[in-house]
Amino acid sequence: MGVCFLFAPWASDRQKRKDLTWPKRRKKTENLPVLHPDAAGIDVGASELFIAVPADRDPEPVRSYPTFTRDLHELADWLQSCGIRTVAMESTSVYWIPVYQILEARGIEVFLVNANYLKNVPGRKSDVSD
Repeated sequence: MGVCFLFAPWASDRQKRKDLTWPKRRKKTENLPVLHPDAAGIDVGASELFIAVPADRDPEPVRSYPTFTRDLHELADWLQSCGIRTVAMESTSVYWIPVYQILEARGIEVFLVNANYLKNVPGRKSDVSD
């Protein structure tokens, strides 16, 4: 058996290779209406929560809190002081339940979001991007 090597004619010339690359697609962006202007997002984990509020509500709009009960009440106090009335959070395992109960008892409307639906978002999924 012999070995076959493939050679691309542009491999030796970088400029030619740049010219032969696929053109970049431009993303179509739409201006979506703001449905809940007083909303925040929560990424729920087993030992830590990441919360983001609109940038004009607090000098530190992204915070993290531990998952102890007293910290969840502190989180609810902060959300209320920022004027948050709606929260969207991932329904990760059973860790979302205490957060949901405390926020609901405070009168904050909570929406659960399935994290598996985020796999269609371009790029790698991480806690920061969430």
